Amino acid sequence: MKTRSGMVTDSTVATEIASDKEKLMKRTFYVVFISLILDLLAFTVILPLLPSLLEYYSSNDQSGIYASLQNSVSYFRELVGAPNTPRWNSVLFGGLIGSLFSMLQFLSSPIIGAASDAFGRRPVMLICLVGISFSYVLWALSSNFLIFVIARIVGGISKGNVSLCTALVTDVSTPQKRGKGMALIGIAFSVGFVFGPTIGAAFSRFARDQENVLYLMPAIYALMLSIADIIFVYFFMEETLPASKRMQSKNLLSHSIEYINPLSLFKFSSVQKLSNDDSRRVQSIGTIYFLYLFIYSGLEFTLPFLMHNRFDYSSMQQGKMFFYIGTVMSLVQGGYTRRIPSGKESKTAANGILILVPAFLLMAVATNALLMYLSLTMFSFASATVVPCMTTLISTYGGDDEKGTIMGIFRSLGALARAIGPIIASTVYWCFGAHVCYIVGGVSLLVPLLCLMRPAEKIKEQ
Repeated sequence: MKTRSGMVTDSTVATEIASDKEKLMKRTFYVVFISLILDLLAFTVILPLLPSLLEYYSSNDQSGIYASLQNSVSYFRELVGAPNTPRWNSVLFGGLIGSLFSMLQFLSSPIIGAASDAFGRRPVMLICLVGISFSYVLWALSSNFLIFVIARIVGGISKGNVSLCTALVTDVSTPQKRGKGMALIGIAFSVGFVFGPTIGAAFSRFARDQENVLYLMPAIYALMLSIADIIFVYFFMEETLPASKRMQSKNLLSHSIEYINPLSLFKFSSVQKLSNDDSRRVQSIGTIYFLYLFIYSGLEFTLPFLMHNRFDYSSMQQGKMFFYIGTVMSLVQGGYTRRIPSGKESKTAANGILILVPAFLLMAVATNALLMYLSLTMFSFASATVVPCMTTLISTYGGDDEKGTIMGIFRSLGALARAIGPIIASTVYWCFGAHVCYIVGGVSLLVPLLCLMRPAEKIKEQ
């Protein structure tokens, strides 16, 4: 039997351990947040520059790659009936490059996640950040389109840092605080996508007078931020997965086909230690997430078409629209999403999708800016709640040595959805019109909504 003093000592030790865990959790949350801010301010600077970059390469590329891809885009444009104008050609071309980037993330995310389970989060994170920095070096040297494409390929393959951030948050958080960590990741995305393109627009305006600004100066800016990110992570990020909790097998190559096989990904086949019930739940969440992002990302991609065709929005007005969306998302994630109680993630995600259905239906018929911005507000609320809640939900599954694999597969399914969703949605948009596209999209969201609501009582929410 323990003496009274012994009990006090045990209680003190337990309190100190709990305090240390709390400190590590808070430290990791904010290190992840700052790292993502640095990463996303660099990553998003290219978005408003793409039309000008493509125009530059169309005139100066000597590799022949641009002309080949342009023929493919022209064939797709003629197939779906999109107008033959420089504006829409650049948007479709940008969509093709975006789909390439997402497809590469689809291939690399599960492998990077599994590598972090085997070798630790911190070293794999640093490797990813070095790869991202190298992609910016290539961008700075991209006087021809071939080097630019290689830069995007390197960047896409290396962009596993986001799924690693979710794994880091999962490693250190309690079920009650996990939602706050995921919401911070969402806030970082909103901040990055609000201010990064604004900085890119400033480069774009300055580039009217100096052609080399198009790829050299913004690339150097992104490179500086990425190097700052590497230094920050190296000195401030602690390892959250001890060696004793890591995956025992280090032979990732033997499982590489399984990691990138779509059928295996939907089944989460590389996650070996889940019970049969948990495996079914994880597969269900992954499928719902894919269906949701497939529809959402497709309609999101067609928004610039809709705003230009219906309201004759200029590029500056489009920028203001996305600034509004990002601002609303930041406010929702900072004031609401991060305070969602543990156990309410599935219901909150379902409510977000439910709000998104009338948002897209209203976009289909809106004839004035007031109705359109009402629908965009609803769209922003859903954007700020659904993905963070579903990410929190799936992060409750698996042991410490499989969290990276699960989060990598989860992000890979999202990347696959973002790779093919815009292609399908833009085809429907140009073949059948905006009304049909948004009505079909809004109604189609009932499928992931019903799937999320039906097994709600069976999904483990901790």
